[in-house]
Amino acid sequence: MMMVYPALLGRLLLQPSRSISSLRATKPSISTVRVLQSQYSTSTKSQNHYENDKRGKWFTLPPYTSTINGSVLGKALSARIPAESASETTALKWVLRCCPELPRNLVQKLFRLRQVRRETSVMESCNLGDQGQEHRLKRVAAKDSMDVGDRIFLPISVKALPAEKQDCHCSEEEINFIRGLELYKDAAIIVVNKPPGMPVQGGIGIKRSLDELSASCFSSDYSEPPRLVHRLDRDCSGILVMGRTQTSATVLHAIFREKTLAASNDVLSTDVGDKRRILQRKYWALVIGSPRRPKGLISAPLGKVVVDNGKSDRITVVENSQNLSSQHAVTQYRVIESSHGFTWLELSPLTGRKHQLRVHCAEVLGTPIVGDYKYAWQAHRNWKQLPWSNIEDNSNEKSPSEKILPFALDLDSGSISEKHPRLHLHCKQMVLPDVSKALQDVQLSSDYDFSQLASLKFDAPLPPYMKKSWDILRP
Repeated sequence: MMMVYPALLGRLLLQPSRSISSLRATKPSISTVRVLQSQYSTSTKSQNHYENDKRGKWFTLPPYTSTINGSVLGKALSARIPAESASETTALKWVLRCCPELPRNLVQKLFRLRQVRRETSVMESCNLGDQGQEHRLKRVAAKDSMDVGDRIFLPISVKALPAEKQDCHCSEEEINFIRGLELYKDAAIIVVNKPPGMPVQGGIGIKRSLDELSASCFSSDYSEPPRLVHRLDRDCSGILVMGRTQTSATVLHAIFREKTLAASNDVLSTDVGDKRRILQRKYWALVIGSPRRPKGLISAPLGKVVVDNGKSDRITVVENSQNLSSQHAVTQYRVIESSHGFTWLELSPLTGRKHQLRVHCAEVLGTPIVGDYKYAWQAHRNWKQLPWSNIEDNSNEKSPSEKILPFALDLDSGSISEKHPRLHLHCKQMVLPDVSKALQDVQLSSDYDFSQLASLKFDAPLPPYMKKSWDILRP
C-alpha cells in the first residue's frame, strides 16, 4: 500500500548530495520501525566511535540470525525432498524483513546512496597487551551477504515515516463483509472466497481491491499485510490464497511456480495428468455446448495478440509452439453434467497462464464459458433467455434493498435465466501443503523430510447466481 512520506524524507532521497547528518536536529515524534536499540560493552575506542550513535544519527536493526529461504523451501515442498533451513541472506533482504513498513524502492535507494552501514567487530591489541574488541561501522551494499550477529544501521530520518497501518476507511459493514470471506487462517496463510466483480489488485480506475482491503481487515495482529501469491480474474470467483508473512508468501510463490514449470517440462509425457501433485486446483465452469469426450487433457501453448489497433490485447492459442512469446498451458477437464445445451465442467489447470481456462474452453474444446464476452462474444450475440426463466425469476425475486451489498457488489443477478449472464467460472477446490507446519518443522531440523507432510483442503461454495444456474439445469 502506498504511503505519503514527510517532505523531510522526500528531499533527503531526491537529493543524494545532501548529508543525512545535517538532519540530526530533527526529532521525529513516533517511530514506526520496530528496532532493538543495542547496548554494548566495548573498549574506550569503541565508545568514542559510537558518539554519533548516541546523538541519534543512526538506529539499529536486530542482529542477523539464520533464516529460512522461502524459495528453496517451496521447491522442496513441491518435490517432497529435504530442505536446508539456513540460507544466504543479503543486507537488502534483511532490512526488508526487519522493516516491512518500508517500501522496497525506498530501501533500495538508501543502499544506492550509500546511507546504510553494517557493524563489524575486529580484535585489536591494547597498550597493556590485552585484546580488545572494537566495533566499527562500514558501508554495506544491498547484495552483501550477512553473517550471524551482524547489525544493520539505517539513517535516523527513516524513523520519521508514518505508520504503515493507516486508519481503515471502510465502514463496519464493509469490514465484516471482507472478514466474512475468510475460509481458513493460520500463522502462514489466509484463504478467502473471492466474490465475483471484486478486483484482486488495484490499478487504473480501480478504487477498491481485495489486496488493499485485506491489508486493512486481516493484518490487525501482524506487522505486515497479507501478500498475494496468485491471481483470479475480476469476474472470476472462488478460492484465493494469501501469505501472511514475507517468508510464507515466498514459499507459496515457489510452489505455484514449480507447479507450472513441472507441467511445462512434462508436457510430452503420457502421464502428465496422473502424477500426484502437491498443489491442486479445481474450477467449476458452465459452458455452452458439450465437449466431444467426457474427460481429457488439453495441451495448447498460449500467446498474447494485440487487437483494436493496439487498444487492447487478448490471449489465443499459438499454432507454432516454437514461437518465443508462447507459453505452454496444460489443463485437465472432466464433464460433471450436461443439460439443455449446457455443460458443467471441472477444470484443473496444471499450469498458471493468464486466461488459460477461458481460452482452452473457447478455442480448444469449442465450448465457451457462459458470460465470457471477451473470448465468446459471438456465442452470446444470439443469446436467448430460457423458456423457464420468468418462472424462475419470479420464484426467487428479491426486493432491491436485499440485493445491496458492500462495495456495490451484486451476487444474485447474472444466471442463465437472464439476458446478460455473468462469467460462470469459480475456483471451487484447492489442495496445498501445510506451509505453516513446514516452516515450523524446518526450523527444528535442517534436513526435514516433507514426504509425509499433510495437505490442506479447501472448498468454496458457488456464488448465488451460479448456484441458481445449477438449480435451473438440474433434471
